[in-house]
Amino acid sequence: MTTTETEKNANAGISKELATGKFTDEMLDGMRALIGTALRTDACVNNEYATRLAILRFAEGIGDDNPLWTDEEYATKGPFGEIVAPPSFIFACLGSVQVGWRGLGGFHAETDVTFHRPIRVGDKITARVYFDGFDGPDASKFAGRRIKDYLRQEYWNQNDELVARFICSRVRFERTEAQARRKSREIELPHPWTGEQLEQIEEDILAEKPRGAEPRYWEDVAVGDEMDVITKGPIGLTDEIAYIAAGAAPIPRLSAHGVALRRYRKHPRWAFRDPNTNALEPVYSVHYNDYAAKLQGAQLAYDVGIQRTCWQIHSLTHWAGDAGTLKAIHGQYRAHVYLSDVVRLGGRIVAKEVDQDGDSVVRLETWAWNQREQNVMPGTAVVALPRRGTAQ
Repeated sequence: MTTTETEKNANAGISKELATGKFTDEMLDGMRALIGTALRTDACVNNEYATRLAILRFAEGIGDDNPLWTDEEYATKGPFGEIVAPPSFIFACLGSVQVGWRGLGGFHAETDVTFHRPIRVGDKITARVYFDGFDGPDASKFAGRRIKDYLRQEYWNQNDELVARFICSRVRFERTEAQARRKSREIELPHPWTGEQLEQIEEDILAEKPRGAEPRYWEDVAVGDEMDVITKGPIGLTDEIAYIAAGAAPIPRLSAHGVALRRYRKHPRWAFRDPNTNALEPVYSVHYNDYAAKLQGAQLAYDVGIQRTCWQIHSLTHWAGDAGTLKAIHGQYRAHVYLSDVVRLGGRIVAKEVDQDGDSVVRLETWAWNQREQNVMPGTAVVALPRRGTAQ
C-alpha cells in the first residue's frame, strides 16, 4: 500500500501541538469577505428530532431533573399536556459551527438567546447559521491581539416556526501568546476541598427542587427578590462526558477510529497527537484533556461555554415554575470553570413590566459565582410569569 502525497502532507500537519496560526491581513480580508454567509451545519448536527429519550438524555446531561422534561405522567398534567424540552435543548440539536480563523485558538465569550416557542416531543429542529462579522483585532491581557466574531444561529421547527435565535460570540487569539502568558494566571488546581466543604456542597445540591406546578405569580414577586440558588460541582470528567453524550457542544461531532482519522487527514488543524497515549484527539478535548487545555493557554481542562448557559437556564426554569416562560437570556464568560470547581447560579429581579408582547415579565440580573469569589458568568434574563385570575 502506498501513501499518497496528500496523506503525507496531512500527516505532517498533525503534531503534538495545537495549530499556532497568526493574524494576517490576508486572513482578516478573507473573513470580511465571508460576512453574511450561510454556513454548512451537517457535520455539527447532533439531534434533529426532540424524541422523549433525546430530551431525557440532554436533561440528565446538564443535571436538570425537572419532571416537566423527564416524567411523562407529570408532564401530561402540566401546561403543555406532554413532555417538552428545556429551552436549552437547542444546543443539543446544534451547539455551534466553526468558521475560518485557521490555526487560531478560540473561547466562547458571550451568549444572547431569545426563545420564541417551546420544543415539544416529536418536533424536528433545524438550525440555520450565518456569519455576522467580527470586531478587532484589539489588545487583550489573555493573549495579546484578539478578535470577537459573531454567529447568528436560528432554530426552526417542522412548521417553519422560529423556536429560538442564538447570537454566539467567540474570542479568537494566537495560541503562542496565550501559552506564553499562562504562568501569570496560575491558580491552585485541583481545588483543595475539605471533606466538610464537599459534604455541604452535596447537601445543597440535594436540597434543590423545581418550583413545579405551583405558579409563581407576577403579582407576588418584587424588585430585589432573589432566585433560589442552583449548585454545580465539583465539576468532574463525567460531567463533561455526560454533556457530550447528551448531544451538546462538539463542533464538529466527535467520532472515533477510521471516521475520525479520515476527517483529521482532511482537516489536520482539527486534531493533535496526545503524547501520553499517542492517539489523535480533537481540539475540542480542551474540555476534558489537561494537556490540550494547557496548549490553549488554560491551566487545566475546563467547561464548555454553552454548558454554563445551560446551567443558567436550569436555574431560571426551576425558579419560574411550569407556568413561567423564559423569553431571553444573556451571559458573558468571564473566567474558566475548571474541573474541580464549584459554581453557584442565581439572580435578582431588577424590574417588572408588561412588555410589548403583552406578557407580564420580570427582568433579572443573573450570576454564577465560583469558590474563588469570581462571577464567571454575569448576565441577564427575561421571564414571563402568570398573573392571578388568568387561565393557566
